[in-house]
Amino acid sequence: MPVTDFTVKEKYRYQNGFDCYHETEAIAGALPVGQNSPQKPPYGLYAEKLSGTAFTAPRHENRQTWLYRITPACSLSPFRLEEDRKTAADAFVEKSFHYLPDQFRWDPFPAPTTPTDFVGGLQQVAGAGDPTLKQGLGIFVYAANTSMDVRSAFYSSDGDLLIVPQDGALDIRTELGWMLVRPLEICVIPRGIRFQVLMLGDSNAVVRGYMLELYQGHFQLPELGPIGSNGLANARDFQIPVAAFDDDDDKKSTATQDGSSYVIRTKVNHRVYRAVQPHTPFDVVAWHGNYYPYKYDLGRFNVIGTISFDHPDPSIFTVLTAPSEHVGTAVADFVIFPPRWLVGENTFRPPWYHRNTMSEYMGLLTGAYDAKKAGAGGFVPGGGSLHNTMSGHGPDGPSCEAARNEPQPQQPAKVGAGSCAFMFETCLMLGVTDWALKATQSSEEGSPSVLQHDYVTHSWGKLPRFWQRPEGAGSADSHLLKE
Repeated sequence: MPVTDFTVKEKYRYQNGFDCYHETEAIAGALPVGQNSPQKPPYGLYAEKLSGTAFTAPRHENRQTWLYRITPACSLSPFRLEEDRKTAADAFVEKSFHYLPDQFRWDPFPAPTTPTDFVGGLQQVAGAGDPTLKQGLGIFVYAANTSMDVRSAFYSSDGDLLIVPQDGALDIRTELGWMLVRPLEICVIPRGIRFQVLMLGDSNAVVRGYMLELYQGHFQLPELGPIGSNGLANARDFQIPVAAFDDDDDKKSTATQDGSSYVIRTKVNHRVYRAVQPHTPFDVVAWHGNYYPYKYDLGRFNVIGTISFDHPDPSIFTVLTAPSEHVGTAVADFVIFPPRWLVGENTFRPPWYHRNTMSEYMGLLTGAYDAKKAGAGGFVPGGGSLHNTMSGHGPDGPSCEAARNEPQPQQPAKVGAGSCAFMFETCLMLGVTDWALKATQSSEEGSPSVLQHDYVTHSWGKLPRFWQRPEGAGSADSHLLKE
């Protein structure tokens, strides 16, 4: 900290600045000067506008980018439903969610046993709302062991994708350029932007992680209020790709049997469709605008906390937020719990026990979370937990006991060294999928469930009773009127 020392070293250049207006060209002179849509753009390119908001959205909300590409995105075949891809159907088509009051925790979900790319390896765990109304969100995990076909691309028509790698780096090519996204980094790929996920190194390795699909609005940095002008995630630390294009005129030999070179897949109302086209989707030579993919190193997050007493609300750990129509309430918050110092005096330092109108899905990227048991049967990297609207939760028994018995005076302590947990928090009640409730650790008969059925019992079933009635205190019926 403040910059993560990644094992996989960076290999791309970026522009910097969250929600800034950027321009980039892979060939000098490819961007028109003084206008967006000239009669003949430079180098025989086409101008194409990519809009992430309505044309008439207020200026401070408007998201749009002008692309200058070799062939427009509309040049492709009709889309057809991918009925032959059972994995995709299982992942995205959820006819009914289970809205349950229980607390849930999962071990890492199983790795694929057959060649599976990023899209095929996505499975939905929970969600709420309706992408056709542009309301709500979906929560996914992914596990893949192979790259997407280099002649393919995917995009979501349903929402923006927040990708959180847990194990293994992702080499992501987008229409607007390349991003290397490693564990302890995140990336956001907005609705409609086509991309391809490639793996690095060992072709047999498995990459894992989490994903939130935001059907409603876009992510922004949280307001800082009394914190002031700096802190939490700073705008300058977000990285945006530079233009990089592929001219595939010399690749016609890679055409498929129907004469097309590329397959384009999209997710529409939870279903996957595909089309084909004879040209690469990655042919954007230049672009300018404020609607683009971006990534962020979680090690750059500047944690704010108490320096006197009491544990503050977890909202101070918010990296990105997607606000609802109600001020101060989010459709989705992305929150992290990185290494940090605790110095509050005479204070119960772990998160307090609470019941929340917000729903909380947590995941662990690395290390051990300071308020939960680690290791087998506990909260482990790659696992997850869900505490839905108003379900009680908090530190498990041993964590509570250790916090209560810290010697006085309490000394400053650094927690979470080598660890990072995160939370997807939403004002919506989350439904859980059949797959999340029934998944097993392998396909073998009798394989144990990924869902930890003893989570509640092991965490809070044996909490000790500390209550001591003061001598001379009133009786249990002291609230009744006496004649």
